[in-house]
Amino acid sequence: MPRVRAPELPQDRPWLNTAHPLTLRSLRGRFVLLDFWTYGCINCLHVLPTVKYLEQKYKDSLTVIGVHSAKFTNEQELNSIRQAVLRYDVEHPVLVDSEFEVWQQYAVRAWPTLVIIDPAGYVRHSLTGEVSCDRLEALLDELFQNSQTQETLRLKELSFTLEKQQQTLTSSLAFPGKVLVGQVGTEVWLFVADSGHHRLVIATLTGEVRHVIGTGEPGLVDGTFAEAKFLGPQGMSLDSDQLILYVADAENHALRRVDLRQQRVDTIAGTGIQNRLIRPQQGLALETPLNSPWDVEKVGDRLFIAMAGPHQIWVMRLLTGFIETYAGSGAEAGVDGEPTQAAFAQPSGITTDGQELCVADSEISAIRGIGLGPNYQVRTICGSGELFSFGDVDGIGEAARLQHCLGITYAQGNLWVADTYNHKIKRVDLSTQHCQTLVGNGQAGHQDRQGTDSSFAEPSGLSIWGDRLYVADTNNHAIRCVALDTLSVSTLTFPGLCSPTLCWPDFTL
Repeated sequence: MPRVRAPELPQDRPWLNTAHPLTLRSLRGRFVLLDFWTYGCINCLHVLPTVKYLEQKYKDSLTVIGVHSAKFTNEQELNSIRQAVLRYDVEHPVLVDSEFEVWQQYAVRAWPTLVIIDPAGYVRHSLTGEVSCDRLEALLDELFQNSQTQETLRLKELSFTLEKQQQTLTSSLAFPGKVLVGQVGTEVWLFVADSGHHRLVIATLTGEVRHVIGTGEPGLVDGTFAEAKFLGPQGMSLDSDQLILYVADAENHALRRVDLRQQRVDTIAGTGIQNRLIRPQQGLALETPLNSPWDVEKVGDRLFIAMAGPHQIWVMRLLTGFIETYAGSGAEAGVDGEPTQAAFAQPSGITTDGQELCVADSEISAIRGIGLGPNYQVRTICGSGELFSFGDVDGIGEAARLQHCLGITYAQGNLWVADTYNHKIKRVDLSTQHCQTLVGNGQAGHQDRQGTDSSFAEPSGLSIWGDRLYVADTNNHAIRCVALDTLSVSTLTFPGLCSPTLCWPDFTL
């Protein structure tokens, strides 16, 4: 089989995490791993820890280059990609391939795709999908051994100028993913998933911090609020009667229970290892691996989970500790009907009106509904429900267009939707299925103004309390508040709250 010379990388495109563009010619004598990704794709995010492990293990002989080939319009924006590089702590050079030039040259067909190039500049492997770390490590070990035998490998550790070295984040919050408001005793508390800081922040609605939960270091550790560790926590659901907060600990592939009385965190589902099966499953919650749970919603004694990784909705029986797939075949698509035949595409937000679950189905830019009673079905409430059909159009039902919506909450007959990649908040009337923009001008920014004169930057989580809508404005590292009577937008402040890398305040009741 003839060897194929790897096409050279373009020099006239934007690059991140490097002071200058890289060429394959200059990297001769080293292995190169091209990671074709787009930052909104959950499968691509699953590959990043593997890539990080490999680039650290083989730092003297392997150069990893991310090739960012965007699916959504918003993912083509250079600053959006830069924010993703910071959010997911990407430490290798990233080539911005918005025109799909490199994608086409390497005959890539799907996200993610990994291409291994040998020290002589020839393509040795092209692997599609979530390739396991063990498989990649075995391939590289074999190639390294052969190269050392042939004396073609030049060992030298390279260093690059990283985005995080040029844009140090010092805000009190870092990429907050979700927000929740709920009654706790005589007070109303605001719960913030401070995802980039791997912790939870609890405050009053005026920003007075009550608790910080988690050390701020990534990990999966149970214990007191000061001992516990999370990894990119996302959605939350509150049991006000029992004073229990349920948390989707997304990057730990686990569900956590926060006892607000005892001030303790415990793992209640997942093993801490990603479940790579996509077929419907069931089992004891602590013995069943999960796959990127992104949001949770408690209904009675059931905890429903937007399981982004396998494109499914799961349910945990809280009284028995049993967990199973509730809807979704595991295929990535928008298919309505019977729960075992229905398909979702990276569901990332979940809420309920008491009659059905409503889901922000991000990769098909749609809002889905799932019955809660017997003989339940799956339906599409608004959006086209197709993988590559997205936009920014107000309208009814399938005529409406969203772009990678991540957040959703219900109140008084309406769904409020974080239309994340359109940088807007929209309202969906459940009785008419009419979807309408209420705040956000459609451009990434941070303006506290009224209605569509305001601006957000990839808002991802929502929660309503009374006449106020609270927004996790992810790329602005902020919690925003929308007064629903006037649609005026303000930004909350949290006096005394610091980044865990800067200080560690002791907040107690």
